[in-house]
Amino acid sequence: MRENAAKNGFETAQTRIIANERDDNLELMKRIAIDMDEVVADTMRRYLDLYNSDFGLNLTAEYFRGRHIFEAIDPEHVSKCMEYFHRADFFAEIPVMPGSQDVVRDLNEHYEVFITTAAMDVPCSFTAKFEWLEKHFPFISPSRIVFCGDKSIIAADYLIDDNLRHLRNFRGKGILYTAPHNVSDTEFPRVSNWEEVREMFLG
Repeated sequence: MRENAAKNGFETAQTRIIANERDDNLELMKRIAIDMDEVVADTMRRYLDLYNSDFGLNLTAEYFRGRHIFEAIDPEHVSKCMEYFHRADFFAEIPVMPGSQDVVRDLNEHYEVFITTAAMDVPCSFTAKFEWLEKHFPFISPSRIVFCGDKSIIAADYLIDDNLRHLRNFRGKGILYTAPHNVSDTEFPRVSNWEEVREMFLG
């Protein structure tokens, strides 16, 4: 019995050592948090398709340069446009940002990758956003999809986001992903497409 106990004790200790080694290896991988809208999801393109169709216009993203959507459009259109974000099909039909799937998949081999989206800004978007991510980024585990409000709670080494508010609150290194509304901002390092993200993190 003593021999069995000793053996079991050795095996338990060995298991702990292996588990600790795995934890150490995991800690060596830096963590990247990636925003969804205007970073991996081309939300502006989806918005423009609806807006131009509804109001008979032909606006492009350039029209919103340096301005947020509701600062740029006709004030009489704001209430109608607010409804877009509450439509069941709005998030479901957002195009994927070019190149994002391949680069995020490659990043996932070398970093801990999390998708972090401020879904509390539009609480009704939770299910639609999750389904969109499952469809287009199936290699990201559901346990690494984070719905939040204030991204200062995110414990990561890097945050790639188009929103200055989230980058300012973030405690790691913020990286600004170019979107029409932030083109003039110089506060954070910037990437303008997913090939630049690849170059920054994978060389």
